[in-house]
Order: sequence, then structure tokens, then C-alpha cells
Amino acid sequence: MQNKITDQNYLNIVNHILENKEFNKLDNINHHGITRLDHSIKVSYYSYVLTKHLKLDYKSVARAGLLHDFFISENVKLKEKAKSFYIHPKYAKENANKHFNLNNKELNIIESHMFPIYTKIPKYIESWIVSIIDKSVAAFEFYKKYSTKISYTMNVLFLIIVNNLK
Repeated sequence: MQNKITDQNYLNIVNHILENKEFNKLDNINHHGITRLDHSIKVSYYSYVLTKHLKLDYKSVARAGLLHDFFISENVKLKEKAKSFYIHPKYAKENANKHFNLNNKELNIIESHMFPIYTKIPKYIESWIVSIIDKSVAAFEFYKKYSTKISYTMNVLFLIIVNNLK
């Protein structure tokens, strides 16, 4: 995904993050059938485009959108994965703030991107945008990863229903 973005303004805003060694570890973590790095870039870029169009704080959105899932979770057990689903915004915020100088809006965007699953409420319209874009991108990635299984299941259910109508 990173190589496909040619918007130089966007790249100028986030390049220092994309070049960070610790951040690039996300490229080794599977997330919705792609890497967590690719997922984060999608969320960041789509949120950036929308907020720029709406004349909002697109710089904070580009940065925080990229960092919203910036936590390392390699080789963790299923119980830890489930737990991180709920509390990872806290870890991502702490990790992002440790590596980058973030403003209050960026911190809120990261910490509230899983609202209402995680209880931190978005304070800014930009926080709401990243949260909604993140859920939309994740839903698409999830569907793409499991589309064959979903399609197969729907076809089987359809055949069962049709056969029971006779």
C-alpha cells in the first residue's frame, strides 16, 4: 500500500513515521488478512483525503490515523489477542507518544478509534472520522479475507431453504 500512494503532501506529513524502524515492525503483523502496516496506511490516507476535503485538521488525522494501531503483538496467544482487541487503543497511544511528539487531538484520535468498544469518547470530528474509516476499512478487509467462506456458506443456506420450500 505504501508504494501506491503518490500524494506528495500526504507523504510529507507522514514520512518521518513511515521511516521509523519501530513503526515498520507493523509490516510483520497480520491484521484482517493484510499487514497492520498496510491497514494503518489505508486508514490514515482515506481519513486524510476526507478531512482535507472537509477543510479539517488533515495533518493530525494523517499522523494519528497512521499510528492508531501502533502496538507490537507478535506471537501472542488467543486470550491476549482477544484482550488487545478491547484495550489496544491505550497501548497504541502510549507507544505512539513514546516515539513521536503528538498533540492532544492526535492522542484522542488514537485513543478513541475503537469507541464504543473502548470507552474513550472521541472529542473531535477528526476523531470520529478516523474511527468510522477504521471500522469501514476493517470490515472491507475482513470481507475480502473471508469472502469465499461467506459466499459458500450463503449458497449452502440458500440451497437448504430452497429444498425446504418444496
